[in-house]
Amino acid sequence: MRNIITLLFGMLFLYSCEDVIEVDVPTAPPKLVIDANFEVYFNEDPVSTEGGIRLTTTAPFFDDDVPTVSGATVFITDLSDDTIITFTESTEPGLYTASSPFNPQLGVAYELTVIYQGDTYIATASRIPAVPIDNVEEGDGTLFGGDEKEVIVSFTDDGSRRDYYLFDFDFNLYLPIEDEFFQGEAFNFSYFYEDTIDNRVVTIKILGVDEQYFNYFSILNEQSGQEGDPFQAPPSELRGNIINTTTPAKYPLGYFNISETDRFEITLTE
Repeated sequence: MRNIITLLFGMLFLYSCEDVIEVDVPTAPPKLVIDANFEVYFNEDPVSTEGGIRLTTTAPFFDDDVPTVSGATVFITDLSDDTIITFTESTEPGLYTASSPFNPQLGVAYELTVIYQGDTYIATASRIPAVPIDNVEEGDGTLFGGDEKEVIVSFTDDGSRRDYYLFDFDFNLYLPIEDEFFQGEAFNFSYFYEDTIDNRVVTIKILGVDEQYFNYFSILNEQSGQEGDPFQAPPSELRGNIINTTTPAKYPLGYFNISETDRFEITLTE
């Protein structure tokens, strides 16, 4: 009988602990997030540019949905001749694409303008050079003796300049690298995937970036923990190179970047 009483008391205690606990999470006015990233495939014939301008706003911490922004005026100005390339919202909400070809040239500065709800946001960027990928091959090494999948990436650094690179390993996996220890030399390194990507085609890219974007993305990547897309709204207010010229205190998040890019496809086997 004592055991039954004890059991009933324990069940009653657990039931009484099921009260809902409400946690007050600090909220702030939403900020505009401008992700304007362009990849210039300089090593292909013909040279092409991919990318667009994604407009979103920040959301409360526990919200899963990222609010998109419609109705903005978006354009890029070629500062060498004041040519304007307009961007219009595509069928994907919040994504603005060029209405005419946008082919950034080396040595030219481009100014991004976004006008939204009475505020004007601007940023300036230039095409940052990269080098081609020499080779990508599958290795047989593992990171911790497990079932990771190794790829070995080879490229040759340009010794005439200081280079910063951003490697895109598909699946929202990124690695920023600087050439401090291999200036002007051939270089290779290993990258490890989880074993769940066997028999899949992956596209590996090398992007040229400047030092400011390199530092920005390094922090952004660290905040994301490589468990999600770092280009989603950052978990903290990491400021990029875009300013609000109308109301400076209402600064946006995000970045305007133009990278020379090379890509290499490889099928990972079992």
